[in-house]
Parts: sequence; structure tokens; C-alpha cells
Amino acid sequence: MHTWLHTGRLAVLAIAVACAPVAAQQTGTPPAPAAAAAPAANPSDVASPEAIVTALYEVITGPASQQRDWNRMRTLFLADARLAFVQPLRAGGTRLFSANVEEFIRIAGPGYQQGAGFWEREIGHRIDRFGSIAHVFTAYETRLTAPDGPVDDRGINSVQLIRYQDRWWITNLVFDAESPENPIPPEYVNER
Repeated sequence: MHTWLHTGRLAVLAIAVACAPVAAQQTGTPPAPAAAAAPAANPSDVASPEAIVTALYEVITGPASQQRDWNRMRTLFLADARLAFVQPLRAGGTRLFSANVEEFIRIAGPGYQQGAGFWEREIGHRIDRFGSIAHVFTAYETRLTAPDGPVDDRGINSVQLIRYQDRWWITNLVFDAESPENPIPPEYVNER
């Protein structure tokens, strides 16, 4: 059975998530950057759906000794954006993990500084776009020992985006890991 212990991505979050409460959704707030004190986004990071997804992967990827650029991450998301996944529990069943950007950084950030590292790269994507909204299904693979080490995990990030103030913002990110019961559909793996 595929459990969170076998999932590289969830291994980064496992210790912190076990103690984290499920956060409530916020509604009715106007679009705003994730942190008012965060610097302005690099225009090339937010110029297109492809660019913002690439920037997201760059923020979370690197050796354990590398401090992640959390201010860069903050500039990619709306203040009330959510990051969510369903966590399989060792004892059976599942639990929802849902956090805003600041909660994610506080809870998951330390996990990126432990172990050998965390390298995630896109192995394909599909973008659906209509006017000022876009949805990116981005398939990924994760390595924990080295950037060219064995693949520890694969899955799909579902990234919802909106174009506002002449740039793209991540409004929500949800992900699910691949398992024997849940393989990535071939149409999402289009490595370049």
C-alpha cells in the first residue's frame, strides 16, 4: 500500500503536518499578495502560467543546506491562496492538509532543511486557459538524495491561476502523489 512514508514529497511534510490542524478556508477577501512586506515579484516569474509554475518548482527545490527563498514564494501567491492534499495515515484512513502560504512555510519549511534535500521537477503539463484564468496540471517527479538521484515520488500538482494587475497569481495549489492504484495518466507526462 502506498503510504505517506513512501512518498518523498510527503516525507518533507510528515513531522510538521502530523501536528498541524486543518485550516479553515477564508472567503470574501480581495486579491492581494501573500505578504504585504514581501518584495515585488520578479516580472519574469509571473509573466505566464508556465513561468509561475517554473518559479514555484525553483523555490522548493535544492539541497537541505540551501535556505529556500520564501519571499519569492510569497510573491507567487494571493494572500488567501490554499495549498492542500489528502494525507494517507499509517493507521489507515486519510486526513486533509490545507494551509495558506504562511502556514505552509511555517509548517513545511523546516522539512526542506532536513535530510539530504528535495529536488522536484516538472515532467509534463497541460494548461487550460480562458481569459484571465488558467489551470495547470503539472506532473512532477521528486528526488531526495541528489538532483540526478533515483526518483522517489511522482504525482500531479493542480495549480489554479488568475491574471490580475498585469501578472499571474497562484490562487490554489492541490497535489496528489502517484501510486499503483493512482498512476499518472500518460497525457500528462510530456518531458521536453
